[in-house]
Amino acid sequence: MTQVLELKDVSVALDGNPIVRGISLQLSHGTIGCLLGPSGCGKTTLLRAIAGFEKVQQGEISIAGHPVSNQQLCLPVEKRHVGMVFQDYALFPHLTVTENIAFGLSAMSRADRQKRVHELAEMLKIGDFLNAYPHRLSGGQQQRVAVARAMAPKPGILLLDEPFASLDVELREQIAREIRVVLKQDGITAILVSHNQYEAFAMADEIGVMRAGELLQWSTPFELYHQPACAYVADFVGEGVFLNGTVVDPSRVETALGLLGGDELHGYPMGSRVTVLIRPDDVIHDDASPTHARVVDKAFRGAGYLYTLALPDGSHVLSLVPSHHAHTEGEMIGIHIEMDHLVAFRAS
Repeated sequence: MTQVLELKDVSVALDGNPIVRGISLQLSHGTIGCLLGPSGCGKTTLLRAIAGFEKVQQGEISIAGHPVSNQQLCLPVEKRHVGMVFQDYALFPHLTVTENIAFGLSAMSRADRQKRVHELAEMLKIGDFLNAYPHRLSGGQQQRVAVARAMAPKPGILLLDEPFASLDVELREQIAREIRVVLKQDGITAILVSHNQYEAFAMADEIGVMRAGELLQWSTPFELYHQPACAYVADFVGEGVFLNGTVVDPSRVETALGLLGGDELHGYPMGSRVTVLIRPDDVIHDDASPTHARVVDKAFRGAGYLYTLALPDGSHVLSLVPSHHAHTEGEMIGIHIEMDHLVAFRAS
């Protein structure tokens, strides 16, 4: 499969300060990737290096098999065949939606420009606003126009820098899913920068979790959630808690919830002290179970409650329970564990 984007051991420094260190990753044609991490972890700097706004200190960036950045080369932004969607959308206020989308299509004939504009307007559901100016649009509509403008010239890769940050929380995942569908329809390869894991899960095929300038894991959303490479990724992605435990054999650990095991070996010698990741979907409400826990907190999630449960040893776990099971704080409820993936890390 063609690698549209390839980074080999890339490091970037700003004003002499190292921001990104030794990052390698690949993105194949038609794939949507995401750089995910907290503010200040280096993800936007890395995206700017891919775009050509920042030089690399070490390593190499290639787009469509051609080097665009290394220690001797920094191809200008306009020669990289990339599209950019910025956090503030950067729409031209004096141009209509049609004119904004068509801005980068000057090399096309008028008929081809019109065809491309209407094609994107239909895909992004903005056909009713083509004659409007940006200030007349909602944030979600402006977001769609910005994506359409960046997609219009069919770039080799589309770069999106926190594109949903200014939208309401409820709207972010919806827009992310819609834009994913559009990118897939148009066959465009893209990489997104986000600090929001739910946006990343809604949009990306592959996600890289970053911390302090390093890429800790580059995997599918499923692998990040169920097979995190380290405790930081496990804690950052999804909800869950860590329980202390002792290794009893190659596939099981003794914990406050009893003997836990999964379909993978944990790789620690017998007797090792470890912490085991317990996700809310691992803890099943079960009135018939001999194992009980006390409700200490609950959060309504529509279809379910997220309960915080205290175990007899004082440790806590989370459990996602259908909302028709409405228990009060202080109540004891029965639980059992259904764990397909045993995720354990050596205790610090």
